[in-house]
Amino acid sequence: MAKAILRFRSRRTRRSRRRIRRIPKGRIHVQAGFNNIIVTVTDLQGRVLSSSSAGHCGLRGKRKATPFAGEAAAANALSSVVMKRAEVMIKGPGRGRDPALRAIQSRRIRITFVKDVTPFPHNGCRPPKKRRL
Repeated sequence: MAKAILRFRSRRTRRSRRRIRRIPKGRIHVQAGFNNIIVTVTDLQGRVLSSSSAGHCGLRGKRKATPFAGEAAAANALSSVVMKRAEVMIKGPGRGRDPALRAIQSRRIRITFVKDVTPFPHNGCRPPKKRRL
């Protein structure tokens, strides 16, 4: 009787292939801080389809907050999504805001509107009265 030969694949040979998702319209969120840039692609209901950051693209340290990092993060996030139109929401004061927007336009995505959703302080609530002793 012959024994069955078991074949084990090494982990290096397996590749996780990202599925390309096709949607007609979506939303792209760009969070540009002083230290990093995060780009998230969602559909109109808010379900995340793809996301990327400057650190995920292989940039470390000071280079994560550069304009090149914004462009690289946007291109990487949009590589697995095919869409025709998009709404862009930009948040934060970082230097990668505008290059990320240019990278979205270079992918031939029609931008319906760009909205700046950066939170800003408005002196908050009224403070409590001073305590009398």
